[in-house]
Amino acid sequence: MAEDAASHSLRRMESIRRHLFPRPPSVLSLNPLSAAEAGPSPVIIGGMVLDIHAKPSVAPHPGTTVPGMVKYIGGGVARNIAECMAKLGTRPLMISVVGNDMAGDFLLKYWRSAQLCTDGILQVHDVTTPVVSNVFDGSGELIAGIASVQAVETFLTPSWIYQFSCLISTAPLLMLDANLSPQSLEAACKIAYESGVPVLFEPVSVVKSSRIAPLAQHITCTSPNEIELVAMANALSTPGKYNFIKLEQCNSKMEAVDHLFKMLSPAMFFLLEKGIKLLLVTLGSNGVFICCKEHINIMKDQQMCRMTPFSTQLLKKLEGCFPPGTFVNLSREGSSRTCVFHLPATSASVISLTGAGDCLVGGVLSSLCGGLDIMQSVAVGIATAKASVESEANIPANFSTASIADEARKTLLSAKQIWCQ
Repeated sequence: MAEDAASHSLRRMESIRRHLFPRPPSVLSLNPLSAAEAGPSPVIIGGMVLDIHAKPSVAPHPGTTVPGMVKYIGGGVARNIAECMAKLGTRPLMISVVGNDMAGDFLLKYWRSAQLCTDGILQVHDVTTPVVSNVFDGSGELIAGIASVQAVETFLTPSWIYQFSCLISTAPLLMLDANLSPQSLEAACKIAYESGVPVLFEPVSVVKSSRIAPLAQHITCTSPNEIELVAMANALSTPGKYNFIKLEQCNSKMEAVDHLFKMLSPAMFFLLEKGIKLLLVTLGSNGVFICCKEHINIMKDQQMCRMTPFSTQLLKKLEGCFPPGTFVNLSREGSSRTCVFHLPATSASVISLTGAGDCLVGGVLSSLCGGLDIMQSVAVGIATAKASVESEANIPANFSTASIADEARKTLLSAKQIWCQ
């Protein structure tokens, strides 16, 4: 009888598990052109999270439930970026942590289905896998969210990161998300800095973006939105020195971009002075500011850039998109001029906005690893973000090379240099 009861309990738990966490696809859909040459992989360190998305089908009312849809989706800034890169042809090494629970099993099974390496993912007993619960309005905008990601700070430790020192020190680039503890961020930066590996810092949120303060001189690139940018600048200076006031009404996109540049340029220039080489400031539907010194060189060794079938097709489509004389040479040595470029976003049919920023970064990093230059890479990132907002998942099931190339080309042809002195 006891065995029957135990067997019944196990069957019941398995039934609950299948209900709560639908089986991921047997094969994670990668782009058919995503096969890359063997070689050092970019390293991504940060959160691997189960996202719970709740979207009402009618207007929500305080104090009561309303009909809608609830979905379980693989999430976490670092995880999303890594998945996006994999689908664009660049297979990264993911270093993260999950619990030995149903959510952790779900995330690992999904990762293995893409034949991506799980050696860097620590599965810890008696720990709850990081979970983020988001509630959206009918248009896909986030209304509220609660993040339970303590496991990332607690168990993604310097000692775990140091076990992958050799892979980090030979990587074409390292990306860190700000969910890491300050000690772990410092440890990863130290390994990369000593080996000349470029480091991208993803701020994650306004609160956590300030974790860049002790690391700024070791950060090659960061990708904040407007308010994260200001928070980062204030963390490195006098609190409240920099601010951002959103323009509620404007007559044109050009007016909005001009206002954003006037508001944000002091913070951008200050962060460059503090040692950050490249700023990609995301502006939502207004596109992206690229801010850098004229002589910037992101990749430590261009020979580490490995062309993939995906990046090769993109490069063919994007070469020669700039009108002659429009842009300065970002690779020119001997110049200390600061340059700001604006790359516009293309219109999209928005379904969900949660994965857009992560896909933008994933598109940029994959393109840089694939041999594209900074401008081309950011244009690809913007096109990848558009594909994300038109999908219910954080990362679309697949990417169309032709579609991304066409959208990136439109963005490049509309790009403008708005400052260089």
